[in-house]
Amino acid sequence: MKIREFGVEMWMNAYENDCELNLAETCVASVTLEQLTQLAGKNDTVLSDIMSMKMTYGAIEGSDRLRDAICTLYETQKRDNVVTTHGTIGANALIYKTLVHPGDHVVAVLPTYQQHYSIPESQGADVSILQLREEDGFLPDLDGLKALIRPDTKLIALNNPNNPTGALMAREMLEQIAELARSCGAYILCDEVYRGTAQDGDGMTVSMADIYEKGIATASMSKAFSLAGLRVGWITGPQDVIAQVMIHRDYDTISVSQLDEYFATMALEAKETLLTRSRDLTRRNLEVLDAWIEAEPRLTYVRPKAATICLLKYDMDMGSHPLAVDILKETGVLLTPGSAFDMEGYLRIGFANSTEVLQAGLKNLGDYLRRYD
Repeated sequence: MKIREFGVEMWMNAYENDCELNLAETCVASVTLEQLTQLAGKNDTVLSDIMSMKMTYGAIEGSDRLRDAICTLYETQKRDNVVTTHGTIGANALIYKTLVHPGDHVVAVLPTYQQHYSIPESQGADVSILQLREEDGFLPDLDGLKALIRPDTKLIALNNPNNPTGALMAREMLEQIAELARSCGAYILCDEVYRGTAQDGDGMTVSMADIYEKGIATASMSKAFSLAGLRVGWITGPQDVIAQVMIHRDYDTISVSQLDEYFATMALEAKETLLTRSRDLTRRNLEVLDAWIEAEPRLTYVRPKAATICLLKYDMDMGSHPLAVDILKETGVLLTPGSAFDMEGYLRIGFANSTEVLQAGLKNLGDYLRRYD
């Protein structure tokens, strides 16, 4: 299978470990295991639980306790609708392995996480791209989507909240997209890894798995739960899809680590505490970013409705990759070039690292912009 280089992952692999101020980070500032056990109120039991844990494969499809905890994030999902994976990236890959075959028609949006068009392309699918536009707030144009859907469309790939724009589709739009998919019987895969980070209300938005009978949602502990190091993700969707996924999963996963699942379960059973922390940090930091951009004449953006990232449109005569490299070299600040998302003319910034890191990074960026002038 021949596949394009994964732009954003290649960028992060090359530069993430050498920056001073990481504003390319996409996870809400990560917690330590000590912080997790304190937030969950489990300090007294963790060691005895772990020391008595026999290191077998564990429950192949994911422990009952973990899958039940995952179900609490959804309106209608039950244990049998859930299977655990190695992060959202593993979840997405399994769905494409399972459902998409050579010659199938897939509709994906752009920009999005590159998996959602490069994997089906590599599998010989016919992929149609719906360009998300700044003037639409980076939300899908439903007439444009309808025009791309064919009677034989197999799958529509969405990302909600969107990476890299932070755009958020509300229930009404998701229901309209579900109706379009229903017209041809297509599946909808919705990558919901940033779910729980909305700027309004309790931060949680409706899942496509709860809206559409052929809706499939993927997510993980990485972003809103600040636990990317656990590498625990999941798929939730129709039971027949989960059964098909399990056939492919046996070949590349077998099971997720019992230790990872143990801490993921702990986090999800204390989800309100962790999500409150994430909401507080992302909302405070977005106010900081918002005020900073107001004072920068070379930058504009569509204010994100959710997620931990957004796109900065810049007025500078330089490609996004060389610009991001120069910013890193001159300031120690890591951003992500828009070219990594096939969106030239933009830089992606993450605003969910610690407030201190964000403020220091923005100061250095401001200094850089004035030197450029």
